[in-house]
Amino acid sequence: MVSFPNAKINLGLNIVAKRNNGYHNLETLFVPIFDLYDVLEIVESNKTSLQIFGIEIDDDIENNLIIKALRLLQKDFKIPELSCFLKKNIPTGAGLGGGSADAAFMLKLLNEKFVLDISQENLKTYASKLGADCAFFIRNKPSFAQGTGNILSDVNISLQGKYLVLAKPNIHVSTTEAYSKIVPEKWETPLENVLKLPISEWKNYLFNDFEKNVFALHPQLAEIKQKMYDFSATYASMSGSGATIFGIFDKNPNVNFEDMFVFETLL
Repeated sequence: MVSFPNAKINLGLNIVAKRNNGYHNLETLFVPIFDLYDVLEIVESNKTSLQIFGIEIDDDIENNLIIKALRLLQKDFKIPELSCFLKKNIPTGAGLGGGSADAAFMLKLLNEKFVLDISQENLKTYASKLGADCAFFIRNKPSFAQGTGNILSDVNISLQGKYLVLAKPNIHVSTTEAYSKIVPEKWETPLENVLKLPISEWKNYLFNDFEKNVFALHPQLAEIKQKMYDFSATYASMSGSGATIFGIFDKNPNVNFEDMFVFETLL
């Protein structure tokens, strides 16, 4: 059985507060990017294995979120050992949610293949145990996220007809690195209100709180963001904790980014 875990971007990211357990509350809008996806296949086997093709991942098999998703459900359901095959197309350390998507889609694959009858709400609960934004990929539609990224609600926003460009240089930004100098503070104008403004006004009001810290560590990312605007982007930002910069364009853009991962799509 095969599935296609897709990427996401964040429209705005406000680190609101630090929790007592060391995690942070945030507000963001997750938007799925369906045209950029991994390929995940599972086959029953007498021993669990994971083969990864495409972009290399160095994690030990049991540390991979796909296997963690399998082990999580094996605690509650009778699921056999599996051979897992992943064609990795979504860059890692990119803020595009590739690992979280793989985990969430693994949960959905297992639910379907072994007829576990787990509700979407319960799948979201399982997904939240694997990572902060894993639950989003269970819904996999534009969602306003709060808490650690696990409290999701519908949002009335459409980017249909816009062009999206993703650019990621050979830079890996860890979550620890991104959070290292964050000072949580709720925005004066809440994210939900900012998103109601025309896209042409987002540049002045819609921010990613990680940018200041990450751009100081990796100035090339700030240069890429400015280049998006030089190419006439209506809005540009870093996605998640980086290191992908995206630009939203009204017309099919003629961009030129060399020596890096670049992806373009019509939303």
